Amino acid sequence: MRKLFFLFFLVTVFFSCKDKQKVEAIVVLDETVYLKPELNEKSANYLYHFAFECIEQEYPNKLGQVLGDKTYLKEPSELHPAFYGCFDWHSSVHGHWTLLNIMKELPNFEHNEAILKKLKTTITKENILKEITYFEDEHNKNFERTYGWAWLLKIAETLQDWDNAEAKLMYADLKPLVEVIEKKYMEFLPKLKYPIRVGEHSNTAFGLSLAFDYAKKYAPDLALMIGEKAKAYYMNDKGCPVTWEPGGFDFLSPCLQEASLMLKVLSKEEFITWFDAFLPNFRNNPSLYLEVAEVTDRSDGKLAHLDGLNFSRAWCIYEIGKALNNKKMINLANKHFQYSYKKMDSGEYAGAHWLASFGLYAILKSN
Repeated sequence: MRKLFFLFFLVTVFFSCKDKQKVEAIVVLDETVYLKPELNEKSANYLYHFAFECIEQEYPNKLGQVLGDKTYLKEPSELHPAFYGCFDWHSSVHGHWTLLNIMKELPNFEHNEAILKKLKTTITKENILKEITYFEDEHNKNFERTYGWAWLLKIAETLQDWDNAEAKLMYADLKPLVEVIEKKYMEFLPKLKYPIRVGEHSNTAFGLSLAFDYAKKYAPDLALMIGEKAKAYYMNDKGCPVTWEPGGFDFLSPCLQEASLMLKVLSKEEFITWFDAFLPNFRNNPSLYLEVAEVTDRSDGKLAHLDGLNFSRAWCIYEIGKALNNKKMINLANKHFQYSYKKMDSGEYAGAHWLASFGLYAILKSN
């Protein structure tokens, strides 16, 4: 780590006393330059094993299922033959996304053959059709709305972006479920009058932001609807209380996720005007508003969320910082990333089953 000692500001204090003495106080802050993450053989070897080991680990498992009757009681792998591992459905989905993106970005990665072999047993035509059956059940039609939906569309985006024969075959098998999710978004968004502004799964801005990445390339009607809904929900927002964050169980920043989405649906000029009203002075001194979230117990699944918050904050700040050419913001993103990166390997499944996805997403956004 390199230390930069610089003069942050000059405060001139005037005292009303006999001789009208003027005192100048100089405040010096210590600013650390944090390393930017990179995806390479070393980091890929560190990240891939979390997802590789858990996408076929069936237990422990949190189904999030509504039971219509006793016949609904089945093994996770029977209910979700494609995405049954990694503790819950959405973590399995973004675990698949993690492995696919490592293969895509590093075509010579030493474990690609083993990864592909495993993915070809989960993403199959038969398995995906069974997943669709689950989503069509009257009691579970809102399953994973919209967090898991968004990550499924990110897989679809990766597979379609990737000029690879195996990716094309996997996408052909996955496509029927992608179409189901697109339809569910198109049906749900017109009914959602008010956005959900929390730091966990149901955050509306997060789901729309990831879905928009896919839709702007491959689903223009959905992209148009997301843009319209984002502006309806957030265009008039001002003074977001970012210093109130984080909540104790947050893995998303309500303020930054909203800003990330608006960056995508507004022009640069519109975004700057909106952003300066939404987070006043944040561009000038971002570190005054956000401190890295500290995790006190990584064996507690809810408390371990805060490592994910550091990664998701990082990717939002990377997006905005790069768009605005703001080095202070990028350094703050690096700080958040570095705090949680090495701590993923704590041996606690509470974080190990999902954090690699968030770490990798932040790395990809940093470059």
